[in-house]
Order: sequence, then structure tokens, then C-alpha cells
Amino acid sequence: MGDWDRFARGVEMILLFHAAATWAMVGLIWFVQLVHYPLFSSVGESSFVAYEARHTRATTSVVAMFMPLEAVTGLWLVLGPPEGVETGLAIVGLVLVGLLWLSTAAWQAPIHGKLSRGFDGRLYRLLVGSNWLRTILWSVRGVIVLVMVSQAVTLP
Repeated sequence: MGDWDRFARGVEMILLFHAAATWAMVGLIWFVQLVHYPLFSSVGESSFVAYEARHTRATTSVVAMFMPLEAVTGLWLVLGPPEGVETGLAIVGLVLVGLLWLSTAAWQAPIHGKLSRGFDGRLYRLLVGSNWLRTILWSVRGVIVLVMVSQAVTLP
């Protein structure tokens, strides 16, 4: 196998890691939006602070693996996509990653910070409502990544 073949194979592996990270986040965000966040309102005020702390720790430990991997591999794919993969798709995907990080930092993380002091119905509704943006963005990213993978796949 020549140097170019090894390089091309490496870039294809980057795309696979990227797809895995993206789809892990797609699955997680839908679970959080449809199952986990709705349970917040059932916890009860006396247990909510502890519940929110456990939620934040556990969720952070999961997303801390996938969000950085998605961002780094997304940048890599913009700089050098696999043969057959449209650079424009990689660019759009990376822009969406940036919007996801911005949404998380500007809305969801601060809301969780406030909820860590106690349940507030208004903040809870704001969290669920604002999280739909991330749910939609990650879903769109998932489709983009599937298209990128389909472009990279060559069948004999």
C-alpha cells in the first residue's frame, strides 16, 4: 500500500469516527429531549437539586467524549475530505457544530446552572424549548454525515 493509499484510508477512518460521534449525539439528544428532560418536572422540589447535579455530571461525562471528537474530526474533514466527499457538506456540517456549541454555551449550560439551585418551571420550559434547536441541528448533521459516508463509499 502506497503513501497516498494509507493517507486516503486514514481520512476515511476520520469520516467513520466523525459519523460515529455525530450519530451518538443524535441518539443522545433525542433521548434527552423526549425522555430525560420531560422527567425533570416529575422529580419533586426536595430532590431536584441532587437530581440536576447527577444529571449534569453524567451527561457531561458522555458528551465530553463525543462533542470534541465531532468538532475535531469535522474540522479535519473540511481541511481534507475523503475522495468523493463534497467539501461543501463538510463545511456546512462544521458550521452546524459551531452553532451547537454556541447554543450549548449560550443557553442550555447557563439554564442548567440556574436549575442547579432549584427547580423553576419557567427555566425548565425554556430549557426544553431551546433544546429543540440542538435536536434539529444534530438531526440535520446526522443526515449530512450519512450523505458524506455514502459519497465516500465505493462498491466494487
